Amino acid sequence: MKNVLGIILGGGAGTRLYPLTKLRAKPAVPLAGKYRLIDIPVSNCINSEILKIYVLTQFNSASLNRHLSRAYNFPTFSDGFVEVLAAQQTAGDDPSWFQGTADAVRKYIWLFQEWEVDYYLILSGDHLYRMDYRDFINRHIETGADVTLSVLPIDEDRASDFGLMKIDDSGRIIDFSEKPKGEALKQMAVDTTTLGLDAEQAKEKPYIASMGIYVFNKNVLQKLLEEFPDQTDFGKEIIPNCSKDYSVQAYLFDDYWEDIGTIRAFYDANLALTQQPEPDFSFYDEKSPIYTRSRYLPPTKFLNSQVTESMIAEGCIIKECRIHHCVLGLRSRIEAGCVIEDSLLMGADYYEPFSERESGMQKGGIPLGIGANTTIRGAIVDKNARIGRNVQIINKDGVEESNREDEGFYIRGGVVVVLKNATIADGTVI
Repeated sequence: MKNVLGIILGGGAGTRLYPLTKLRAKPAVPLAGKYRLIDIPVSNCINSEILKIYVLTQFNSASLNRHLSRAYNFPTFSDGFVEVLAAQQTAGDDPSWFQGTADAVRKYIWLFQEWEVDYYLILSGDHLYRMDYRDFINRHIETGADVTLSVLPIDEDRASDFGLMKIDDSGRIIDFSEKPKGEALKQMAVDTTTLGLDAEQAKEKPYIASMGIYVFNKNVLQKLLEEFPDQTDFGKEIIPNCSKDYSVQAYLFDDYWEDIGTIRAFYDANLALTQQPEPDFSFYDEKSPIYTRSRYLPPTKFLNSQVTESMIAEGCIIKECRIHHCVLGLRSRIEAGCVIEDSLLMGADYYEPFSERESGMQKGGIPLGIGANTTIRGAIVDKNARIGRNVQIINKDGVEESNREDEGFYIRGGVVVVLKNATIADGTVI
């Protein structure tokens, strides 16, 4: 694994996750109360003994850079690092921003070439999964491939939502189709026993979809980026075009994987973590932990409250309220009489001193956190929000999409998203 360089693609502007990406890069979006999206691929790399990691991003990278620098400090006698490379820092003849996944790597290939490695591992920054990349890379080496894609076996109901591939008897990828339907979909069915599924599983899941995870031989990636200078995306252009001339293999990953690139998917994936007795993805794995920044916060304090099927991060203060099927982030503060259900609260970046809270309330201000007798259902509340008293955030009209940014919230996919640093006045009904 010392011969592998990890490259995590942070994505573009994150429009599908807006407004969570209004003030931060997509990989820096908070996850599961105390983590960030970027912690997933970085932790998978560390657990796989891949310690040289670059993160490519171009939008709002300040908070991402701050998080990575505070969370991942390798010993001085190690060559390990996690470093953000932002598009605006690129030197050379082409000063433009990243135009796609392949273009992002192309603009920094000069830097990657300086490392004496044999393989480039290309990852996405907005997926939730746990994977040992050692198995993936060993499969790449054993098959003598030029490129290997990690693929997911899927059933017919979900297949048309993905880019699908066909393989031959050796597992080599021979055809691609982007979100096929009808007869075109049926033609993409493959025998997934070739990749390791048993006969019954192969019958249930006869299609394979790309996970957006690739391993390239160093010289092959450099050559492909030179051969196709106008192609900017790996999944849609570079890899389909090179499959005839290069050995492109498939590696089967048959475990939990979720693309959390939309507000609805992000909301569902977070709340799924509260499932009992065992969620599909769990952070409770001693052998493969998910790392993040250590904050040394005090324990969460509950004052005569009822909490069911929820995850609560450190440093929260929860008074005389009812919380069901929720994820509460760091330093969340909830006052008496609140009902919070089916919601994700991201908490706060700081504590508001008691004296400031009291004086602010006396002057008609709204303190940090959730005010007394407020009801929140089916919502995401971003960090540092100030929700007043007797507020109802319940999407009372069942709206699917609405831009109310001037009022401090959006509705996307039926989920109310309260903006970071927003203030919602007393008595507001959303």
